[in-house]
Amino acid sequence: MKVLHISYGSPMIELSKGLRLKGVQSTSCHFDEHPFNFKPDLCLKLNLLPATKRHAKIKQFLHDSLQTYDIFHFHFGETFFPDKKDLEIIKRAGKKMVVHHHGSDVRILSVARKNNPYVRTKPEWTEEKIKSNLSILSKYIDHAIVQDHELEEYISDFYKYVHVIPHAIDLNQFKPQYPPMKSASPLVVHAPTKRNLKGTESIIEAVNQLKASNLPFDFKLIEGMDHQETMKLLSAADIVIDQLRIGSHGYLSSEAMALGKPVICYIRDDLKAKYPADLPIVHATPDNIRVVLHDLINHPNQWRDLGLRGRSYIQKYHEPRKVIHQYLNIYRKL
Repeated sequence: MKVLHISYGSPMIELSKGLRLKGVQSTSCHFDEHPFNFKPDLCLKLNLLPATKRHAKIKQFLHDSLQTYDIFHFHFGETFFPDKKDLEIIKRAGKKMVVHHHGSDVRILSVARKNNPYVRTKPEWTEEKIKSNLSILSKYIDHAIVQDHELEEYISDFYKYVHVIPHAIDLNQFKPQYPPMKSASPLVVHAPTKRNLKGTESIIEAVNQLKASNLPFDFKLIEGMDHQETMKLLSAADIVIDQLRIGSHGYLSSEAMALGKPVICYIRDDLKAKYPADLPIVHATPDNIRVVLHDLINHPNQWRDLGLRGRSYIQKYHEPRKVIHQYLNIYRKL
């Protein structure tokens, strides 16, 4: 079984590594160089080419891939070509396909607002664009994958089969550094990819108010750094704040828990019961982040326990050997 993953993202890279642990010949490929300096198995560096050469290279890569791979695993709803005309070519070649949605590529604002007063979406991902993409993809692909139930609801009416599978997190890549039981000035970090989507403005406002009250702590906003630099700061943190608007926890929360850090994140009330009962994330919204952060900073005796529980949670639900069989079962059904 030979699987090709395209076209970007850290979760895609880690999933491909996990599949190889199970004997699958899996390749992760980025079309463009990523600003976070992720390390896929293959990078076409199309961003360095003019448009005409870019198209020619991706066309040739599709041709070569059809000779090499059995299964095409598309991430973020992207395929070889923007108009997705490659789907018909791949289908005619008798190859198998699965699509993996990760967030903004499917988050339909009108649906999200029914259960989430805080949600915001990327303006470029209009409902019309999302529904058009889903309609094309689901015409050729029966099986779709998401990492949580927040995303499931946006695509359930499009695909024949929707699978909810947690992120694969290789704990061997995350050496835990549990916070001390107390600290004179704990380090709080927040690493938004998009401030508007993550509730960063509310976090900064809360931090400024708490500092004005002379609460002793340091705060670091992680932006414009590659993945390696981000991991160093997460490793040094005592508390990690993920996001306050989406309503589910993302890959950053998983990485922070793997490092043994207490994590603050907004989990929608209607989704809490769909997570395992031992999820150790500290819940906060844009409305109460100041109170929640103040309380956690003032209770350092909780930090290590939350960190230990977070590490255990990732090992229990996200360790590659615990989730990869679910992907293999899907591949066998294609």
